[in-house]
Amino acid sequence: MTGARLLGSGSALPERVLTNADLAAQIDTSDEWIVERTGIRQRHIAGEGETTSTLAIAAARAAIADAGVEASSIDLIILATATPDNTFPATATKVQHALGCNGCVAFDVAAVCSGFLYALATADSLLKTGMGTRALVIGAETFSRILDWEDRTTCVLFGDGAGAIVLEASGEAGDDASTAPGILTSRLHADGAQHDLLYVDGGPSTTQTVGHLRMKGREVFRHAVVNLASVLNEVIEDAGISAEDIDWVVPHQANARILDATARKLGIPSEKVIVTVDQHANTSAASVPLAFDTARRDGRIKAGDLVVFEAMGGGFTWGASLMRV
Repeated sequence: MTGARLLGSGSALPERVLTNADLAAQIDTSDEWIVERTGIRQRHIAGEGETTSTLAIAAARAAIADAGVEASSIDLIILATATPDNTFPATATKVQHALGCNGCVAFDVAAVCSGFLYALATADSLLKTGMGTRALVIGAETFSRILDWEDRTTCVLFGDGAGAIVLEASGEAGDDASTAPGILTSRLHADGAQHDLLYVDGGPSTTQTVGHLRMKGREVFRHAVVNLASVLNEVIEDAGISAEDIDWVVPHQANARILDATARKLGIPSEKVIVTVDQHANTSAASVPLAFDTARRDGRIKAGDLVVFEAMGGGFTWGASLMRV
């Protein structure tokens, strides 16, 4: 049983920035209203020629460069997305071809905002079975393409982007958080009974259309705080550590209020929570790796730090992973 350790990370955002003031000129909202309720100040919106795959490819190349490895050494590509380029084939295969590592395992994971956590746990499990030595795990979205831009309760919340990490199967993960770098534990959950609280009202098998995102915000908020606190406690208990041992929490960047409420529920100081939602809004499966890469590049997250990732999304799906960087 080998532990999947981090080699590098990368991210990519579309060129176009849409501020709250820009939105206020289009719909009945204001910068003050959005910031007070969400903490969001701007988001990046994919333009012509920018797709989920182009963003994923850019983030992947950045992560591979940061890792200092050749793309041809990647054995496994898992791309988490709810907004693929096409119904099929998997957008991961486009990334694979662009990187020039044809022949490796490549597939998409659809778990919405929890997608990166699902992809991370899957990659870790496959590396432990010997399926490969190196994995590229990506979260990439173009949520702007499924938003109803006349619905101010949802269109102000989301943006586009991608984040990626390179993992390598190397050495024993160990029994506790004081040993070598690697993914220590992951926990995943789902509850299909909550489907109607956060979903897209279209699909090839039902409406033969892409559809638009629909959400009941208050109910989602309530479930998010409870579920995220619960799954974070699970990985903490699994690793045999306490909340005080955690150096950084890298949460899904959905809403600043959710981040604050979850941290308070666990007794984790806000200073330990990586927050980037103000700069790129909710980028669904991309938000955790985007935030992680941002914090690594600005020097907050350093080698040896104990980092916990967490997210919840439509389905509902939710999960958390604990990693020694």
